[in-house]
Amino acid sequence: MNEPTPHRRRPRYSGKNPRRFSEKYKELDPEKHPETIAKVLAAGKTPAGSHVPIMVGEILAALDPKPGELAVDCTLGHGGHAQEILQRIQPSGRLLGLDADPIELPRTESRLRAEGFGEECLVTRKSNFAGIQAALASIGADGADMILADLGVSSMQLDNPARGFTSKHAGPLDMRMNPAKGIPASKWLERVTPPELAEILRENSDEPHAQILAPQLAAKSFSSTLELAQAIRAALSSRPEEELKKTVARVFQSIRIEVNEEFAALDALLRSLPFSLRLDGRVAILTFHSGEDRRVKKAFQSGQREGIYSEIARDVIRASAAECRANPRATSAKLRWARR
Repeated sequence: MNEPTPHRRRPRYSGKNPRRFSEKYKELDPEKHPETIAKVLAAGKTPAGSHVPIMVGEILAALDPKPGELAVDCTLGHGGHAQEILQRIQPSGRLLGLDADPIELPRTESRLRAEGFGEECLVTRKSNFAGIQAALASIGADGADMILADLGVSSMQLDNPARGFTSKHAGPLDMRMNPAKGIPASKWLERVTPPELAEILRENSDEPHAQILAPQLAAKSFSSTLELAQAIRAALSSRPEEELKKTVARVFQSIRIEVNEEFAALDALLRSLPFSLRLDGRVAILTFHSGEDRRVKKAFQSGQREGIYSEIARDVIRASAAECRANPRATSAKLRWARR
């Protein structure tokens, strides 16, 4: 006689605040648990593994999408901005979505396809935005009517500890947008010298403690995100907790920028814009720290002086107080636009 199969209980949701990312299944399955998502949003937080597009109204006002136009989303991410643009350029409009992340790109494409955007109106390319001209050429386009570049790291990347972008959860010290390209942050730190790191911390995130931190972090071996965060805190142990949090975030940001060569890619995009926009084309760029914003501001101002741009944003545009309360990740966002 066969032994009865022992009963196995369904794995339980481990508490109100599960410590492991993979256990946050209520947030990771929003359709089944809308009440949980509502509570997270009401608390002014972003649900784990999801992404709330920033300054959608302001971006749409700057880009002014019209039916039949060709748009490029240089940083497709979760596709929140792209979906809004796609709805406004129909019928017969097209959107070219670029993203260097081989993990998130197919997920976003699948989601947008499920929303009804077929291959006739949505084309994607696994590419850094520095390759915008080649991507346009690949679909037979001589230029775009509008270009959007959201330079922020998506919430799906930030919230996934396996990607190693923040110290919120323990994870490998990686930080690569494309895990198959380049070297992880751990290897990069082993190779950088203290003087190089000090300059990078100042340039990439205006870090005031760059000279103190550089000798403690450069040419050192850190295997995890928490290990690096602990070393930063130890170097500045006498500082207040709020200051330590901001410093950890700035150091992680600086390293991520170098690992992914983000400034080089942004500079290449800014050089390519005049050749990628049709006459009267619009470009909007969303930045999240001063190093990015300075580059965009100077490029747009220079382009207007040289007659490349007929009009540029007079002042930087920021998210409203209401949006910042609902989505704290919008607080540091800065939007600038230009017209060809």
